[in-house]
Amino acid sequence: MDLRKLKTLIDLVSESGISELEITEGEGRVRIVKAAAPQAIPIPTMMSAPIAVAPAMAADGSAASAAMSSPASAEEPAKAPTGHVVKSPMVGTFYRSAQPGSEAFVSVGSKVRQGDTLCIIEAMKLMNEIEADCDGTVKAVLVENGSPVEFGQPLFVIEP
Repeated sequence: MDLRKLKTLIDLVSESGISELEITEGEGRVRIVKAAAPQAIPIPTMMSAPIAVAPAMAADGSAASAAMSSPASAEEPAKAPTGHVVKSPMVGTFYRSAQPGSEAFVSVGSKVRQGDTLCIIEAMKLMNEIEADCDGTVKAVLVENGSPVEFGQPLFVIEP
């Protein structure tokens, strides 16, 4: 097939509504496919947060009623234990003991010394022992056994 005939076929495909043309002539075969026009990708719109409305003032200048009080003030947030926080040095799966069913390395109230094993984090089939980096008493275990953990996620609180 000569070049002029090929160019004519390409022009026909590009100007027409067809998306594909295939021609076999003797031993030669030509297939022309029109590239699809780029489609608009819908962009998700962000939902705006509800706007907080100040409580209406009563005629006497006081807040309207107890019904308008915020529920957050009714409940006191749980206080996190204070002390040294041991954070995960890697992404992986948190285990409190060396084997399923065996005793945990440490529990709340356990006395630990620097270098004692606190837990194991499995990452890429490797078991990594996480050691205490200070002496003290374990005040909180912040992760459930078998849970995934992220880099920098708090694992334990140790009170020196």
